[in-house]
Amino acid sequence: MFVALILAALAASPSPPSMALTFDDGNDDAAQNGAILKALSDAELHSVLFVAGKRVDSPAGMAQVRSWGEAGHLVGNHTYSHRSLGASGTSLADFEADFSRNEALLRDLPHYSRIFRFPYLKEGETAAKRDGFREFLRTKDYRTGHVTIDASDWYYDARYREWQKTHVGQDPAPFRDAYLAHLWERAQYYEQLSKNVLGRSVRHTLLLHVNAINAAFLPDVIRMFRERGWSLIDAAAAYDDPVFTLEPDTLPAGESLLWALGKAKGERGLRYPGEDEVYEKPLLDAAGL
Repeated sequence: MFVALILAALAASPSPPSMALTFDDGNDDAAQNGAILKALSDAELHSVLFVAGKRVDSPAGMAQVRSWGEAGHLVGNHTYSHRSLGASGTSLADFEADFSRNEALLRDLPHYSRIFRFPYLKEGETAAKRDGFREFLRTKDYRTGHVTIDASDWYYDARYREWQKTHVGQDPAPFRDAYLAHLWERAQYYEQLSKNVLGRSVRHTLLLHVNAINAAFLPDVIRMFRERGWSLIDAAAAYDDPVFTLEPDTLPAGESLLWALGKAKGERGLRYPGEDEVYEKPLLDAAGL
């Protein structure tokens, strides 16, 4: 009886949330790439880099992308020019051509994979563009590299670089702590949204960028999530979750996959856009950062 009770309790206990770290854009900064790759290696994690070709279309830039593939990380397509499909000035034909230009640039690199992420997470403001590009991806045998946990690391990065200019040699702990608090708060939000919308915790994918703030604090990000009970997993394992095959019926299409599924289901309280500097600026201003 005692053993049966223990087994029943274990079966009822929820699994800890799991999450993969995923990165967008890329750049030719060897120091930033090296620091991020070292943090991932030290943590024994394999990620995915969704490359925007215009940011790496040079010998130095391509060498950095190659270093990701050679380290065992997936390399994915993020278009060449990083235009938003949700912009009225971006036609479906132009977006498809930009995708193909990027594919030609990257396809011979180690671990290039048929996985695509939309710039700005925008999937089209009309049904024709949204559905047209979904069909285009199917014909190319690509899947969408959705984000479940969206965040504003790009804005924190811009503020961090400005902060460094006026705080030369000072301890970056206050900025590190603010950044960690932001990522933790957004992870908690999207984890709860997953449970609200799907009744379970998905294998999350966190959106980050190859930038200065992650080069500085990625080891702290990894440590924080692990110490707080989250399981960090490889990107390929995360994308095995069937949630990533879903295609939410929303317009304008995009945002976090969980946000879009929530919108389609009628979840209340969803802000638009899901993440933006307007939400984070007052927090950093109040903190003097």
